[in-house]
Amino acid sequence: SARVARRRKPRKNSGRILLNYCCEAWFDKMSALQKIAEIEAEMARTQKNKATNSHLGLLKAKLAKLRAQIVSEGSKGSGGGGGAQQGFEVSKTGDARVGLIGFPSVGKSTLLNKMTGSASEVASYEFTTLTCVPGVFNYKGAKIQLLDLPGIIEGAKDGKGRGKQVISVAYSCSLILIVLDVMKPIVHKRKIEYELEGFGIRLNKEPPNILFKKREKGGIAFSVAPGCHLKDTDEEGIVAILKEYKIANAQVSIRCNASADDLIDVLEGNRKFCPALYVMNKIDQITIEELDIISEVPHHVPICAHHEWNLDGLVEMMWKYMALLRIYTKPRGQIPDYTAPVILPANKNKIEDFCVRIHKSLLAQFRVALVWGMSVKHNPQRCGKDHLLADEDVVQIIKKVG
Repeated sequence: SARVARRRKPRKNSGRILLNYCCEAWFDKMSALQKIAEIEAEMARTQKNKATNSHLGLLKAKLAKLRAQIVSEGSKGSGGGGGAQQGFEVSKTGDARVGLIGFPSVGKSTLLNKMTGSASEVASYEFTTLTCVPGVFNYKGAKIQLLDLPGIIEGAKDGKGRGKQVISVAYSCSLILIVLDVMKPIVHKRKIEYELEGFGIRLNKEPPNILFKKREKGGIAFSVAPGCHLKDTDEEGIVAILKEYKIANAQVSIRCNASADDLIDVLEGNRKFCPALYVMNKIDQITIEELDIISEVPHHVPICAHHEWNLDGLVEMMWKYMALLRIYTKPRGQIPDYTAPVILPANKNKIEDFCVRIHKSLLAQFRVALVWGMSVKHNPQRCGKDHLLADEDVVQIIKKVG
């Protein structure tokens, strides 16, 4: 009887293997959107604890790969100058680009018209704006391009409406203005964040400090820096995520408090980390007490586009979040030109970047730079190409002779 029991055990396991095989075959036949819905449902059913960290990390990796597949298929299908992206091919002009994203009829077109003087159609019905409408305004010597995008709907990241085209424009923006109706700000805020996160846009976040390097052999070398820890995952979960990406030999060094989502962002390599402001529009419809409650939302600016309330405060916050530097030029033997500054991003503020911004050929003729301002100890100071400039510095470039 013991021998018979031993023989029956493999039959039980073979049935489970056959069932798993059938489930995998059924899963493979599903479309990408159906697979995403199935994985999200599985994640919602799974309890979060140490025993399920590896399983949840694996599901997150599969979800990220499927969403990347949808994005790539959408870009291929709409290529070639066809009608799918007509109206969205706006050439980038100015020193920075800002995109207006929000649900229909929240006041994006009115805000664009008031700030730039452009003629974006305004009406009391939804989906008035069907294409990307650009506008430009000047502030502190910088030319800023503002884009009025069509209203997005739920499921935009999966291709509903013109969501893919709208959200893809955000990849080219220096700042995203999420325009919200002050009567229902939190509901819209969470939905838009969910759509943007699904498309790979990370709002008001810094790239995770994770070193990832593939190797030819040696397996997975995993380490966590002192003082840092993993959030909602462990080493087994990290290995499972790497296995899903078919990575068997790599060096992974965690130098921050990282989660499984942070590692997936590093592995995908196409994430957009972008500052964002939540523009609470139509504040003329609420009371002062309600405005005090809304002021607890981080990264917010209350305005009324129709009555032009607090538009100056909005522009000032936009300048702060874009982190732009004004660098003035000084011709030899003349006073500095304070009317037309060279605008540089705060993360690209070397003299080398300054020269490239003026003209690429200037870098080859560069000899030394004389700098006046807060970035030097004495005025003027001779500096090389790697010197970091500060806001409102004055720079004179001295070229090579001959």
